Amino acid sequence: MSVFVGRDTRLVVQGITGRDGSFHAGQMLEYGTAVVAGVTPGKGGQKFENKVPIFDTVADAVSATGANTSVIYVPARFAADAMFEASDAGVSLVVCITEGVPVLDMTRVLPYLKERSTRLIGPNCPGAISPGCAKVGIIPGQICREGHIGVVSRSGTLTYEIIHQLSRTGLGQSTCVGIGGDPLIGTNFIDCLSAFEADPDTQAVVMIGEIGGTDEQNAAQFVSQSMKKPVVGFIAGQTAPPGRRMGHAGAIISGSSGTAAEKMQSFAAAGIAVMQRPSDVVPLLKDRV
Repeated sequence: MSVFVGRDTRLVVQGITGRDGSFHAGQMLEYGTAVVAGVTPGKGGQKFENKVPIFDTVADAVSATGANTSVIYVPARFAADAMFEASDAGVSLVVCITEGVPVLDMTRVLPYLKERSTRLIGPNCPGAISPGCAKVGIIPGQICREGHIGVVSRSGTLTYEIIHQLSRTGLGQSTCVGIGGDPLIGTNFIDCLSAFEADPDTQAVVMIGEIGGTDEQNAAQFVSQSMKKPVVGFIAGQTAPPGRRMGHAGAIISGSSGTAAEKMQSFAAAGIAVMQRPSDVVPLLKDRV
């Protein structure tokens, strides 16, 4: 099985004719994802790579193809409207890759999508992949391997490093989800941990956090109270100076609540095995699965 994306995913790519959208649409097709439609206003009636029909609106795409998932590759100033449009069209899962989406835009998007029961992953995220089933976003498919380890991460490239460490030693993944590092995101750690706990094909979970905010502490509390499956955790930014933004808009330490040390202490108190470095993931998991 898989979490959020899988064999039943029917994907529409918003911004399929743009630079990033066209490149990654090709990658997702090559991986075997059911990319059933693309959307670029004004280019309806054309085809992407002579295979995928392009529509002017997401509503037209969903009506014609039965798409149930959208991935967004549009500039930040258009991203909120793209998320609204996908939700209005009845898409149940929206993955927004776009970075730089204004926080004020997200204060309008999140309640709108919640009212319509549309799950959002992102923005400013690498998306999700269920190895051997579907790839939605920019996670490199070639580093993934089918298996039973769930991965959830606020980081982008660090996600790829962890996946590589797992795959090269035979620890495949059920699903890998990059939730994004912005202050306001759609799907958080607890959403993913809950889904992995309920997934019979996931035997253990790797959680990759970073400095800033209290999401990791809240996730640790959830693990201690609601999870039976083993969890291994890592906190990026252990050497970051206080008060400085490090990479992500959400990675800002406020007092002591967002420090790496405080988050790692929360992990340990919740029974989460703590990595000091990404290469620790394999030995820690093999002791627990």
